[in-house]
Amino acid sequence: MPVFVEAAGGRPMWTEKRRGGGRQGFGPQTLRIALVNSMPDAALADTETQFFDLLNEASNGLAVQLKLVSLPQVPRGERGLERLQQLYYGVEELWNHAYDAIIVTGTEPQQPDLRQEPYWAAMTSLFDWAHKNTISTILSCLAAHAGVLHSDGISRVRLPGKMFGVFDFPNVGPHTLTSRSGKVLRFPHSRWNGLSADALSACGYQVLTQNEQAGVDCFVKRKEKSLVVHFQGHPEYQAETLFKEYRRDVRRYLRGERESYPGAPFGYFSGEAAESLTTFQQNAMSNRSEETMNGFPEALLTSELQNGWHDSAVTIYRTWLQFVSEKKSAAACFVPVKVRRSGNAVRYAE
Repeated sequence: MPVFVEAAGGRPMWTEKRRGGGRQGFGPQTLRIALVNSMPDAALADTETQFFDLLNEASNGLAVQLKLVSLPQVPRGERGLERLQQLYYGVEELWNHAYDAIIVTGTEPQQPDLRQEPYWAAMTSLFDWAHKNTISTILSCLAAHAGVLHSDGISRVRLPGKMFGVFDFPNVGPHTLTSRSGKVLRFPHSRWNGLSADALSACGYQVLTQNEQAGVDCFVKRKEKSLVVHFQGHPEYQAETLFKEYRRDVRRYLRGERESYPGAPFGYFSGEAAESLTTFQQNAMSNRSEETMNGFPEALLTSELQNGWHDSAVTIYRTWLQFVSEKKSAAACFVPVKVRRSGNAVRYAE
């Protein structure tokens, strides 16, 4: 059963139209999930597709209704605002309806201190609401950093260089979410900042996956009613996502928008592709102009791209959806007992 995506105005969107189908089968046990997409304009539509496709494959027969939601305080250009107006609900949609879970993406930070970002108040109000009103919350990348800063005062730490690439993370659980994932999970990362495992553990977070090179990957903590799942990485990324980001950073360098030439993503390109990138980099650093981008070896780089983290991503999201479904079913089975009083005696109605 494909995930049903409801855009603004109640218009349906389908992740994979070739599957056809309709809303048959959506009932009381349908999982209602909000995707709060705060990604920059250039990545807005790609992020929708990434999460739609991942949830579609991970649903494994579960009925999922996904609603697109935006934070209005996230800076937008004309392109982004037009898409939000067409497809997205405002965050007030959450206050007025019941949701089983939400997924909150990050965005490209503009301030060293996240508390100075224009969307900080809106995002943290969203976190507070989610803690009280959802079974589980997923916070991705910057949203994960904002979540721990808001709840526990844990500040992210600037890394010596960008953590960029695909990394293997030992499963250091144990936890329900990673119980079916095997000993090692593989996920892409793209970030300039990180969180200390010691600082997280000291505040009651359980680290589920980490390695020495990339640090903490996934960690969890129950906050009031909600199990909050934090990803510093991006399980939702598709095969070409890191390539697009790398190409963007190379172009920014050639335009003079960044000082240093970007490093290629770790563990992502083949040996032949890596050699071609080294040759291009030498040329780019000698001829720093946007016209040099015409020689970028795009065809070679994209010809061998593979989603090497696909199985890990589907497994952990499938386990998460199953967790939310089981908790929802258990809550539905609980029927409050009516109490009748007769004098000082208490009788329980059947």
